Amino acid sequence: MRILILLTLIPAMAVLMGHSMNLHTKITNTSSAHPRPASLVNRRPAEFVLLKDVAPHIVQDIRYAGAHNFVGRRIAGYEAAQCILTRQAAFALAQVQAALEKSRLGLKVYDGYRPQRSVDDFEAWSLQPELQDMKAEFYPRVDKKDFFKLGYVAKKSSHSRGSTVDLTIIPLSVQTQNRDTPHQRPMPCTASASEHSAENSLDFGTAFDCMDERSHHDNLEVGIVAQYNRKMLRALMEKYGFAAYQQEWWHYTLKNEPFPDTYFNFPVTD
Repeated sequence: MRILILLTLIPAMAVLMGHSMNLHTKITNTSSAHPRPASLVNRRPAEFVLLKDVAPHIVQDIRYAGAHNFVGRRIAGYEAAQCILTRQAAFALAQVQAALEKSRLGLKVYDGYRPQRSVDDFEAWSLQPELQDMKAEFYPRVDKKDFFKLGYVAKKSSHSRGSTVDLTIIPLSVQTQNRDTPHQRPMPCTASASEHSAENSLDFGTAFDCMDERSHHDNLEVGIVAQYNRKMLRALMEKYGFAAYQQEWWHYTLKNEPFPDTYFNFPVTD
């Protein structure tokens, strides 16, 4: 069945695969060597835009604005379910969307700009071992205290610089459906794609925010279709200027990001 699905996908995807793929690109989150002006940290600069204003057809399922995430509640700093990005990242993502639409596919975005206060919220949560409500779904094989050591969460996240995005690919036919992923019974993020049908995503081997080695780009535990889809997404994102993060197949950062040393802290709002 998987081979049949792969053979069906290959003709439609061939147009998207126009260049070589680097297998081991990793984003390093470094602290700024310069003071961050308060006006830039706490107030949205003009260089940041709502993704919906640039690419309205990209589906948004902003997980940290609700309870369906590895913490199990809304994260500090997310006052609206909106994807905010630097203007450069948003327009690059619009190009990815346009390329996918030629094959009746599209993007679904889980997160974009992330305030530093949200990153601090993750860190505070990680230091409370009694809070394990979402373990069965998002980190069934990992101890939460190891999130930072394993690279799944960072104390200084590239998301806070405004040009990093978490995303997946979905069939274009589902883009008009409800943009809020239903949270039903807990299902391990490492389960098969058919068991994560509510995601509406192509098979990438794991669900979004799966804290597990299976989420690594080159992991061979996932099936051949998932491996193909990861390479296809990576090739397309790299074509339009993004770089992958090895530990998470869904995580990409604009290579020529406009604020490589600034970590912003303004809230996510409409």
